[in-house]
Amino acid sequence: MQEKPTRPFQCNGFMYAAVLFIGVQNASSVQPVVAIERTVFYRERAAGMYSALPYAFGQVVIELPYIFVQTIIYGVIVYAMIGFDWTVSKFLWYLFFMYFTFLYFTFYGMMTVAVTPNHNIAAIVSSAFYAIWNLFSGFIIPRTRMPIWWRWYYWVCPVSYTLYGLVASQFGDIKVVFDSGESAGKSVEHFVKDYFGYRQDFLGVVAAVHVGICVLFGFTFAFSIKVFNFQKR
Repeated sequence: MQEKPTRPFQCNGFMYAAVLFIGVQNASSVQPVVAIERTVFYRERAAGMYSALPYAFGQVVIELPYIFVQTIIYGVIVYAMIGFDWTVSKFLWYLFFMYFTFLYFTFYGMMTVAVTPNHNIAAIVSSAFYAIWNLFSGFIIPRTRMPIWWRWYYWVCPVSYTLYGLVASQFGDIKVVFDSGESAGKSVEHFVKDYFGYRQDFLGVVAAVHVGICVLFGFTFAFSIKVFNFQKR
């Protein structure tokens, strides 16, 4: 426990890199697959075989077990390598946030294909949002140090909730006190709250937002598949 005060910055960086690397990879990998399957869907719908909403529902649901397996394998490796506390509550919080993060990145990739003519344009659109999410995630510039007129985007950035949940669940209850530096005499719990703006008692809201983001992206995908038709004759 005595080494905990030196680690919030490092672990925040580790989690930031772990989430962004796999998340963006998930979104980018699913885009060409969805684009090809959408072409098949157009043909089958014209033949009266498919309906838009059941097709979209199937596309969304089939990702759930795959992402779960990915979360277990990748999450356990990262959790052990970072050296987090092996407590049931913290490990489950960690898996929860990682699972829904990978899920909303995957759904985001599917959604961008559904609202654009092809996966190449979807990749361009996605890249623009990745850059913005990266900037406002709270890692490069913590929310407490962002200009007040830009903090609204922090609260609509999905990645910011991921880092909030991961850091607050792991360090939000650490009572160990810094013994040197500018934060000497301050506990890790208070440091995380003052510097990053993360509070452990806000975890329930952060968890609900993760679920809401997944539902929003999944619903937008389904709605776009039903409404938009980019088929060329």
